[in-house]
Amino acid sequence: MAWPTGGIWSYCCERGPLEIGLLGDWSMFLKSKEQLSKKRLIFLIAMALLLMTGALLFNAPQQTQVIEVQFPNGALLQAEVADTPEKLLFGLAFREFLPENEGMLFIFDMSGPHRIWTKGFQIPVDIIWVDESKQVVHLIKGAEPCSQDPCPFYGPPPENARYIIQTNVGFIRREGVTSGAELKFALRM
Repeated sequence: MAWPTGGIWSYCCERGPLEIGLLGDWSMFLKSKEQLSKKRLIFLIAMALLLMTGALLFNAPQQTQVIEVQFPNGALLQAEVADTPEKLLFGLAFREFLPENEGMLFIFDMSGPHRIWTKGFQIPVDIIWVDESKQVVHLIKGAEPCSQDPCPFYGPPPENARYIIQTNVGFIRREGVTSGAELKFALRM
């Protein structure tokens, strides 16, 4: 019986078994070092671009959430959610204008005797405290802006609240909002 000769057979089989083991000569399967360096460089550049793109996508600023608050008389308030540390700290401060039927909604982790102030505000606001069942527990009409320390705090409400809503001054009177009123919240898409 004749053994095949030439090609890969002769390369592998004409050498001893130790030469083609793990430490064997695999140079015919590898490219030159220069070709490998170029491929590695291209691969690294592609991976770096992929990682940067991913980082930009995942760290992109989120769109501000707006919750639509419906009052018992049917009035709707578009409330921007205070969902960043800055918004929780400053609320509507530094805003010179607030469109009618718009406001800000503070959502706290837990119900409690939450207080709020109007430091840095440019406009007076009405403030509404709401409990976990979305029932109004406290109201302040016409909280004036405060530009000098010490600024007064508004609240705490007589009952624990989970939410605070800041609106344009006159909203409470105009819409007839009273303690005990039940509100409905809906996330606006």
